Amino acid sequence: MITLALLGRDRFEDVSHIAVAPEQEPFSGTIAGHFTVGEPLCDFHVIRRDGHAVGFFKIDRDYASRMELARPGELGLRGVMIDRAWQGRGIGKAAMALLREHLCQHYPKARGCVLTVNTINAAARAVYLSAGFRDGRELYHGGKIGPQHVLRLDLWPAAGTVRAADHPAAGPSSERQC
Repeated sequence: MITLALLGRDRFEDVSHIAVAPEQEPFSGTIAGHFTVGEPLCDFHVIRRDGHAVGFFKIDRDYASRMELARPGELGLRGVMIDRAWQGRGIGKAAMALLREHLCQHYPKARGCVLTVNTINAAARAVYLSAGFRDGRELYHGGKIGPQHVLRLDLWPAAGTVRAADHPAAGPSSERQC
């Protein structure tokens, strides 16, 4: 079973074994690199298969203030990686299918999530699209390795709609429809 969970910055040893192929590192980074960079508004998350850590990603809560492509209220999905020994088994696809619910649970005020994926990485783009990310045909040209697709995942209903939990008459049993 695939699960997603928050990962404390003091839990390096839980994911230190996760590594991608050297040619993938420019896109996803390394575990050691992610733990070394001082980004206090980035939260770490672990992808587990049957309780064993097989993947990692970061959620950047400050993405909208640092990246022009991000809209207010959007989280940034960064550094997604599946350990090379576990790639090709559908783990990334299963993890991304769980992402929306996971983000709604841990970031209830976020309006959406945005990521960039290199235009040469068709497989990753397909995984994100199958998980509900939308491609608005926008390209980001500020990356180190060429143009990147900008993909967005909505966490709230479309603008102009009122969610039950946001309605002034909503009682304590109203929950966010995510």
